[in-house]
Amino acid sequence: MADECPFCGILAGRIPADVVHEGLHTVAFRDIKPAAPVHVLVIPRHHVLNAATIDAADAEVVAEMFVTARLVAEQEGVAASGYRLVFNVGDDAQNSVPHLHLHVLGGRRLGWPPG
Repeated sequence: MADECPFCGILAGRIPADVVHEGLHTVAFRDIKPAAPVHVLVIPRHHVLNAATIDAADAEVVAEMFVTARLVAEQEGVAASGYRLVFNVGDDAQNSVPHLHLHVLGGRRLGWPPG
C-alpha cells in the first residue's frame, strides 16, 4: 500500500510538492486542488491509513500534526482570523488519498456545512 501511496511518494521525493513545514514526524505541503486560499495538508512521515486506524501508539504523531497545523496557520497568516482543520475518513467523506492527512483551510470565511 505505502509503495503506491502518493503521499509516501512525496515523502520519498518521487513526487514533487510545495512543502511549507517539516517536523520530526510530519510534513506539511500545499494541496494541489485547494478549496480555500490557504489549503495545506499535514501528513505523518510514516504511513497511517486514515483517522479511523489511529491508536495509542500514534499519539505523538497526531499531537505533532496538530502543532504543525497551528504553526502553518500562523505562518500562512490565518491564525488570527480563523482556520478549519479537517480529517476525512472513507469514500463518503471524499477521502481520495489513503494516507492520514489533516487539512488546514483558511484565508476566507468558510461556510457551514463544508461543501
